[in-house]
Amino acid sequence: MSPASASSSAQAARKALADRLQNLRRDAQLNGRELSARCGWHPAKTSRIQDAKVAPSEADIRAWCAACGAEDQVADLIAISRAVESMYVEWKRLKSAGLRSLQDSYAALYEQTDLFRFYTSDVIPGVLQTPAYVRAIMSRSAGASRSEEDLEQAIEAKMERANVIRRGTHRFLFLLEESVLRYQLGDAEAMAGQLGHLLSVISLPRVSLGVIPFNVSRTLWPVESFRIYDEARVQVELVTAAVNVTTPSEVHEYLNTFAELQRCAVYGPHARSLITTAIAALG
Repeated sequence: MSPASASSSAQAARKALADRLQNLRRDAQLNGRELSARCGWHPAKTSRIQDAKVAPSEADIRAWCAACGAEDQVADLIAISRAVESMYVEWKRLKSAGLRSLQDSYAALYEQTDLFRFYTSDVIPGVLQTPAYVRAIMSRSAGASRSEEDLEQAIEAKMERANVIRRGTHRFLFLLEESVLRYQLGDAEAMAGQLGHLLSVISLPRVSLGVIPFNVSRTLWPVESFRIYDEARVQVELVTAAVNVTTPSEVHEYLNTFAELQRCAVYGPHARSLITTAIAALG
């Protein structure tokens, strides 16, 4: 079974919070207009919060609970709200501090993780990327960079983070769809350098790199790219946001999905052959 969409998981968590608030209103025997009047805002805001179309602020939660005579619920609901907020973080907000800051935000998590599992159906995993490949990717986000210096510092920070595969006792399991080897980011020289780098890391003692061939008979179709940190957290990068999944049952589903995808992959000489064939195809 493939994992549920990470964005759907985040939305489900938002909806659960909205349902809790709606139940408080019902328990207080208030309709939407009455609660809105007590909170001092337009009824449309109440509707948007109850429908999980907007996330309530902490002040909104306090006002809502006060209107329902449920002040004892404030701390719990705010804690839930903060957890929901951490699940779904908009890239626009993350990038507002600059690309270097965005790269630095991953540092602690990478150092604390013992076993990394990376599955990708779009780009080479970050810790395996070369500077030229990173530049090709980050050039798309140039608008988020406050300066050319910020962009250079971001690349430097990402390269420093990539060194995690060569130090300490961290272990890495990588799964790449063969298509990732064929998507050309940057010019042919940059792509050839990137693929050549894969050949150099494939034999590292704490690294396992598998490629899922185009022609493999598979039981699971390609899914969204994801990273699993130990067995505690999953991160999924969407177009507009980063989604963090920490609910044990959902993390377990991603672990099962990773294991199923592993059975579709090839390793060692066969994986090397697919990489060298992709390099040759660059001309």
